Amino acid sequence: MSLKFYGGVNEIGGNKILIDNKESSNSSKENISSLFLDFGMSFSKAGEYFSEFLQPRKLNGILDFVELGLLPQIKGIYREDYLKHCGLNALNKPSVDGVLLSHAHLDHSAYIHHLREDIPIFMRKESEIILKVLEQTGKASFAEIMTLKKSFHYTPKKRGEGYKKLTGDEAKVKRDIITVDPYSPFEINDFKVTSIPVDHSLPGSSAYFLENNSEAIVYSGDIRFHGRNLDFSNKFVKESSKFQPTAMLCEGTRINENSKGTEEDIEIKATNLIKDHKGLAIVNFPIRDLDRLITFYNVAKSTDRILAINSKQAYMLNLLEEDKGIEQDKYPKLKDPNITIFFPRKRQGLISGEHYVCYDDNWKILDEDDEEVLKDYDKWEREFLEEDNFITYKDLKENPKEYIFRCDAFDFGQLIDIKPENGIYIYSITEPFSDEMALDFKRVENWLNHFNLCPIHPMHVSGHASGEEILAMIREINPENLYPIHTTHIESFDVLKEDGINVIRPELQL
Repeated sequence: MSLKFYGGVNEIGGNKILIDNKESSNSSKENISSLFLDFGMSFSKAGEYFSEFLQPRKLNGILDFVELGLLPQIKGIYREDYLKHCGLNALNKPSVDGVLLSHAHLDHSAYIHHLREDIPIFMRKESEIILKVLEQTGKASFAEIMTLKKSFHYTPKKRGEGYKKLTGDEAKVKRDIITVDPYSPFEINDFKVTSIPVDHSLPGSSAYFLENNSEAIVYSGDIRFHGRNLDFSNKFVKESSKFQPTAMLCEGTRINENSKGTEEDIEIKATNLIKDHKGLAIVNFPIRDLDRLITFYNVAKSTDRILAINSKQAYMLNLLEEDKGIEQDKYPKLKDPNITIFFPRKRQGLISGEHYVCYDDNWKILDEDDEEVLKDYDKWEREFLEEDNFITYKDLKENPKEYIFRCDAFDFGQLIDIKPENGIYIYSITEPFSDEMALDFKRVENWLNHFNLCPIHPMHVSGHASGEEILAMIREINPENLYPIHTTHIESFDVLKEDGINVIRPELQL
């Protein structure tokens, strides 16, 4: 097998690694079996050119991305509508046999958006659910991954002459999404592949084994040893050692850092902080980090409070609960007495029952189940409004000591309504590590100071293993060749040469 690296080299994230199987039964150059390991966005590279207010142009298909080195120049992998709109030809069939997705973080999955829909995308069920939630609840350009929405297509008008733009369900094309089960080998042409669960800060995270007659490759994906699924990672190490890999592709996000605690440490620290507090407890944690959601759900139970999550998290929990193939007791249920859904005032702000609308020159307040109130929210949110288990800012304002309110920077406007008194703020996400993030964090501090929510209480553990854990893992697995990826400190892996492991520095394909 040969490896080509189109991302993940000397950077954290952006993994796009192409594996060609030169032992393919149909082994002419045009027919070599090939797979991508992830197809993610490079945040660092994209950040060199783009920001929230300057984005790639959809009118240019993939060309803005290719011009700036964000997407590789490979024929036969990109969607037909983006190519033909720019006068480029699409091949009759894909030039790769699939993408093995390790997990649903955007630095591993975002650029699947640009791929043609007949390339199979292999993933765990939890990843499928998370990407579905992202697609259905998001509004950003280039956001859909689970489906392909045809762009630049027109269809005849049903009445009269002329054409109209293809939109809605008519424009949607389902991708070839294939759900894989842990430790159940499957074949992709001449590859034998196995998905191996690992502990990371996102459900459904997976490593992969790939093998042919002469080689065996381990791909770690993103991995840690201090989360709620520690057993996953420990079993992965043992099975990888038995696998006797000729090569290992290993992430090294924190190769130069030591351990900094566990999820249980956060739970204990947060419980001790909140248990005797009389005001509102506010916490910011990543929206898709369900391990962290479990942590603060446990804190809510321990402190006799209710964890107020947002509608996107509720939607995710609902889909996980509905899927019978997923462990049912792992995540909180929406009907749990220690869980509620916070609905902010949106659009007209009618849900609070204090804003007037005018009907025929008469100004009046609408009931919360009025159709016009429901229109303030997206269709996928409205089903939660039909249940009793939701709150508004009034509940947080009137009974602050009853709640732990999950509130990120996008929700700070709600503090104007809540006007928390004697509140505390727990910052449970990664600390700023770039100038842009530092500016964003300064804005966070401005909001918190305005509402007397300082000092900030930082409580976070990484989704990645520490340096000592990474080196111990590699030594136990003992691959012949090691390719450090997803790291800015490749040199720190050279110490493994003393153990007889051939450390190879990947070369980025330009």
